[in-house]
Amino acid sequence: MYWTRKELKTRAKDVLRTTYWKAFLVSLVLAVLSGGVSSCSFNSSGGKSLSVPGITESWSDVAESSVLAMVIIGFIVLALIIGLLSIAFQIFVVAPFEVGVKQYFKQAAQSDVNMNYLIYSFSKGNYLAVVKAMLWKNFLTFLWYLLLIIPGIVKTYAYEMVPYLLGDNPQIGTKRAVQLSNQMMKGHKWKMFVLDVSFIGWYLLGMLALGIGVLFVMPYYNATKAELYLVLRQQALHDGLATDKELNVVV
Repeated sequence: MYWTRKELKTRAKDVLRTTYWKAFLVSLVLAVLSGGVSSCSFNSSGGKSLSVPGITESWSDVAESSVLAMVIIGFIVLALIIGLLSIAFQIFVVAPFEVGVKQYFKQAAQSDVNMNYLIYSFSKGNYLAVVKAMLWKNFLTFLWYLLLIIPGIVKTYAYEMVPYLLGDNPQIGTKRAVQLSNQMMKGHKWKMFVLDVSFIGWYLLGMLALGIGVLFVMPYYNATKAELYLVLRQQALHDGLATDKELNVVV
């Protein structure tokens, strides 16, 4: 099925004319959870050494070395704990929430604007299936990036439709979601890359306002991607890659 960037963006703009601020809020929450909004950083200044009369220089050096070693070990342990917590947060909170965001924009494109879709993946019977499928998708992408950057980018686009498919049917299956996304994206990966590049001008414009302006571009981007999924889903159904029942599509 043929599609153009202009058509997708036009339909996205039509949807956002009446739902923009809801879409903005949805995109903002996802950006905050996924770390898309940078946080403040604090820089500490170096301290001066303290010498205590009556203590030999050698003993002072040993003490300082011991304290320094303990501090380094403490920082390493703390970094590991923070890293593990961050990974767990991405797996069990951000990933399922991302599916909910994709579901919101997909449904909004079909005139069903409901903020409850944000917690769609967290409902009973959906959560574990969504977490498992998104974890598998991200793990596969990570493995491809270990090979080379280019294969990793290609597979990132190949698996782009997984969150949308999970939004349609959380029970579609871990491997099936990845397989179907890969099939749907055949012949479209380069066009989607060009579609992404077409938003660079908007993001650069948003960066002029200390980066805050980027947040106002995200609803436009997310809405456009949802329109693309609907086109690719229709083509997949037409080509027999999936069935109406499998994707919970009402004919």
